[in-house]
Amino acid sequence: MARGWESKSIESQMEEVETDRAPRSGGPAPEDLERRREREGLQLSRVRVLHDLETARHSRYREQLEAALAHLDAEIARLTV
Repeated sequence: MARGWESKSIESQMEEVETDRAPRSGGPAPEDLERRREREGLQLSRVRVLHDLETARHSRYREQLEAALAHLDAEIARLTV
């Protein structure tokens, strides 16, 4: 009889582990979280490029920053859709 209880306990513990591994409904999907993190990183980079663009004096550096800004805007738009 002790073995019966022990196997039931182990079985219930294994079920708990499986339910913990299963994705929970109600929260955002992992893909959505990854997309959000990537978009936030791009937005931070955009803020930095804008700041550098405001203080840039050389025309070639400004051109590079403007190209980087256009690229960041395109990536942010891709992730937003």
